[in-house]
Amino acid sequence: MHHHLFPNDELLPRHRVAALLGAASVRRARSRWESLRFAWQGLCEAWQTQPNLRLHALAGAAVVGLGVWCRLALMEWMWVIVAIGLVVFAELMNTAIEQTIDLVVGAQFDPHARRAKDLSAGFVLVAAANAVVIGAVTLGPHLLKG
Repeated sequence: MHHHLFPNDELLPRHRVAALLGAASVRRARSRWESLRFAWQGLCEAWQTQPNLRLHALAGAAVVGLGVWCRLALMEWMWVIVAIGLVVFAELMNTAIEQTIDLVVGAQFDPHARRAKDLSAGFVLVAAANAVVIGAVTLGPHLLKG
């Protein structure tokens, strides 16, 4: 099977597999609570290291504030919450995909890796554009009537 990410037709080069499997930093949750703790740690790390995540969260908070001021109806809130959640989800997925690609490819430039990262960033762009449309459709009428 041919994988375009790796020019030598291997899904993962053997030395990277050995390094990944032997890594002491890989953890497995022993309980549901530990699994939740790991997930929370991942969110905290993303918050600390990803400025775009913080920017999207700030924009989401501003929209929530505007929604409170406009006294949105329940259905309007549902659309706004879904839009904000989708943007945050896309940003987190983008981060996970980019970090995985960096782990696999390392510091070397790979045009296939670049295309995969660009596509991953496109997730966020589509989600953000979708959120802008939902925000305009939901908040626009409230703002225009004053």
